Amino acid sequence: MSPLLDVSDDVRAEIGDEEAERLLAGENAPGAYDCTSCRTPGNTAQERTSTVLFVGGETAVLAFAHASCIPSQVVSVSEEQLRGAVRSITGQSQPSAQPAEPAAQNQAVLGVTCGQILIEDELFPAIVVEPTAPIVRPGSQGPGDDFLPLLIEAGFVPVSDVATPPSPIAGWSVLLAMGKLHAVLQSDPAGGDASAWWQAHEPLSVTDGWRATANQRHTVLVYAAPAGTIGQQPREDLLREALEKAAAGGLLVAAAMPLAGT
Repeated sequence: MSPLLDVSDDVRAEIGDEEAERLLAGENAPGAYDCTSCRTPGNTAQERTSTVLFVGGETAVLAFAHASCIPSQVVSVSEEQLRGAVRSITGQSQPSAQPAEPAAQNQAVLGVTCGQILIEDELFPAIVVEPTAPIVRPGSQGPGDDFLPLLIEAGFVPVSDVATPPSPIAGWSVLLAMGKLHAVLQSDPAGGDASAWWQAHEPLSVTDGWRATANQRHTVLVYAAPAGTIGQQPREDLLREALEKAAAGGLLVAAAMPLAGT
């Protein structure tokens, strides 16, 4: 019995017709698998399954997902991100330290907290970004903190009320691969490839609820505040209170970004 596999034209173009036909015939397809989106078990003999190809700089990894979770597609990631995704597939341990990427302007790092935000009685997946130290505009000698002005110039909008969802921002996206948070991507204004504005040193685990809401909405709300404004809040209600306090003080910007990957 042939597996119930979906192979998109994009995936077929990457792996070739011969490999695609072998998959559809069941020669190289798995029986049981863990869905790359929801991380729950699936079976290619019992339910429609999407082929998801993660493509890095020199490496490609074929993964599988429930067709009800995501369609068959090609997901472009960096080679480093792909190695992290492979480690998550093979079950190698991941440290739980806060991921952060050095900011280009100085030696500060960007801390990221994930949580769900209730807006108009509906849950939204959210990311809160806060540097560990003031961010200075490139070329400036400081002192000062230009983190929010730089983001506003990039398209983020000031938040005065957390109960109102932020507007979309063009050219940015949130990369979720193999069910883990990898990066916040920013497109090149000159038309080049997207680059990582923030990138996790190790893929960041998210809760099942966060991932389910993100996959359902295909949108993530990204909030940002200056160093020392939000802090690492242990609960979502405390995170919401910190966001509301930051907004009331004029210290919060945000943007809605599409979800890239799974």
